[in-house]
Amino acid sequence: MADFNIPGFDLTAFVSATLDEDFGVGLPGGGHDVTSESVIPATARFSGVMESRDAITVCGLPIAAAFFRALDPAMAVEILVAEGARVTPGSALMRLEGNARAMLTAERGALNTVQHLSGVATLTRTYVDAMGNTRAVLLDTRKTIPGLRHLEKYAVRCGGGSNHRLGLWDAAMIKDNHVLVAGGVGEAVRRALAAGVKDVICEVDRIDQIGPALDAGATRLLLDNMGPDLLREAVALVDGRVPTEASGGVRLDTIAAIAASGVDYVSVGRLTQSAPAADIGLDFTQLD
Repeated sequence: MADFNIPGFDLTAFVSATLDEDFGVGLPGGGHDVTSESVIPATARFSGVMESRDAITVCGLPIAAAFFRALDPAMAVEILVAEGARVTPGSALMRLEGNARAMLTAERGALNTVQHLSGVATLTRTYVDAMGNTRAVLLDTRKTIPGLRHLEKYAVRCGGGSNHRLGLWDAAMIKDNHVLVAGGVGEAVRRALAAGVKDVICEVDRIDQIGPALDAGATRLLLDNMGPDLLREAVALVDGRVPTEASGGVRLDTIAAIAASGVDYVSVGRLTQSAPAADIGLDFTQLD
């Protein structure tokens, strides 16, 4: 727990904000868990086991542990599975022992987080496996749930993928609307480089845009909505001068052929945009 760290992500603030939302902090009558406080004695203790009901790639257990310890700092938490591990249905992921009220109150925030992040990691692993034995690297995109980008990109890494841009600040991404205003891909790239941007990714959707983008100094080409045959032609034209990335129309049934075209990267927005939640449960036993 002490060494869990995602750059740019404040674990304490995330847990606090999530619990405050559940408590209804700031709302009339809010600020507490009315069910646990009215039904469960303050001194009651539970043990609990978090278990996967699906075959999944695990992600988010240290974050779940932080939820429980935020409400019961003395709670015993044993994480049984490493982040990024692949487990079978029925696998135990975490054991808990501590204050019953704290366990019940933290349960939903902890489970929601692990279910969502494990879902992203599992879908990512499915895409990585579907790529087959190629040198292409699977990338995510900025199509993330607002406020969860650092967590979702962490989940992609746990699933065996890599991260594209973190935001609008760490690389320029020249797309069709930028090209429209600038008057062409070459001019758009030149403007970005002239402004001091070091990494300039230029989206092209036609073969005839590749030359102007390269001549202007683009550092990566995003080959948008090109099929495998056109991708191979584009990769041959680029001839290793800059990395190439395939994007658009990438599905589980198409990614192998796309990855085999020779591109360096394949980016898939649905990794974070459309991943289903993993089926994970938490069962409690009363101790006293």
